[in-house]
This record gives sequence, C-alpha cells and structure tokens, in this order.
Amino acid sequence: MSFTDPIGDMLTRIRNGQMAKLPVVDCPSSSFRKRVLEVLQREGYIRGFSEMQKGKGHPVLAIELKYHDGMGCIRKIDRVSKPGRRVYAGIKDFGRVFNGLGISILSTPQGVLSDNEARTQNVGGEILCRVF
Repeated sequence: MSFTDPIGDMLTRIRNGQMAKLPVVDCPSSSFRKRVLEVLQREGYIRGFSEMQKGKGHPVLAIELKYHDGMGCIRKIDRVSKPGRRVYAGIKDFGRVFNGLGISILSTPQGVLSDNEARTQNVGGEILCRVF
C-alpha cells in the first residue's frame, strides 16, 4: 500500500483515535514518523510509542495516546505543509501557535524539531504540522 502523505495519514490516525478515546493507535512505521512522534512525546502530547511486528508484514508503530480528565491532550492537530504545497519558514517567520500554548513541528537540517527547539538552534525549515 502506498501513501502520498504518510505524515498526514499518521496525524489523522492520532486525531481519530483521540476522538474515539482509544488508548493505542497503530500506524505503519518509518524513521521520519518516529522522529515526529519523538517530538510529540518530548512536548508531552503523547505517552510514548513502540515499534512492533504484526504478522509477516511491515513493522507497525503503536502510539500510546495521552488523556487528561477524560479529554485528549491533543485538542487540535493540523497538517501545514502538504505534498502539493510545501510551506517553509525562516526563524523569524514561525509565529506562536495559539499564543504559545501549542507547537509547530518542523523538518530542519538539524532534524525534526519543535518550533521552540528550532528557535534556540536558530534554524528554519519546513513546517510539518501545528499541535494544540
């Protein structure tokens, strides 16, 4: 199975899993998805993730969703840069997500970083998504 937007697919699985109040969501594994999930875990939006093998197929990422008082910790997660329209930003162009309460996840030359980490390292890049 081929995806045109694997990151968008993963974000949709997370969004749907939180609306259904699922404890764990599965998605196909890739190194780029792992790096995005590491940022979400560092920032406290998910509990964690693990890679496992299901059957004879490809490896799968099991994403443990995080809830607080019955509500998902991720209130809104939107894809910004899409395969048909890439969005790049310099260090001065980031802006704050929900007045500093949310984060942007960027793909930079130093790896996948949150907007705060990118500001401290003084690098810009492609804005993958915004999370609140």
